[in-house]
Amino acid sequence: MIPLFPLNTVLFPDGRLALQVFEVRYLDMIKRCIAGSEEFGVVALAEGEEVRKPGQHETLAPIGTLARVVDWTAPLPALMHITCLGTQRFRVLATEQLKHGLWMADIERLPDDMAVPVPAEQQDVANALGSLIRSLQQRGVTPAQMPMGPPYRLDESGWVANRWCELLDLELPQKQLLLAQDNPVLRIELVQDALADSGYMD
Repeated sequence: MIPLFPLNTVLFPDGRLALQVFEVRYLDMIKRCIAGSEEFGVVALAEGEEVRKPGQHETLAPIGTLARVVDWTAPLPALMHITCLGTQRFRVLATEQLKHGLWMADIERLPDDMAVPVPAEQQDVANALGSLIRSLQQRGVTPAQMPMGPPYRLDESGWVANRWCELLDLELPQKQLLLAQDNPVLRIELVQDALADSGYMD
């Protein structure tokens, strides 16, 4: 079983996630993961809130992404700032909530996206992401401050789609549907529609 970190966000493979950890259940979990170089699962909250409250019911999304801690600081004994990297999608098979509130899950790892080239019809999606990366670099944004980390795989459908899924202001259920989409070409097609709806591609 792996520990879960339910959040009001969706993490995608190769995505970066910065978290402020202060609840005892997660401080213990993160310290164990760092000490053992282990991953934990990030899942979206379909129901409930991130911070535990008495009597609260939490419903977890069925598909999540494994996360690895790549940087951390502990400015206070009961506070950690961590940066995580999404590694691999998984399906939740069964869950169990421990006494102090930590969720544990049996999972099935899902295959990584195949390295499918960006179709000609969706090349504008990759071009727009490339332009955004270049403009951030020209403004002096350091690699550590960038919303996505290198290598910038602008020729891969899955990588381009995932980065836009993180950048676009989409509703949580919409992001969850995109994460659950196994076909990276279909995912980039859906992202193209979302970009058009947001007026970004005009």
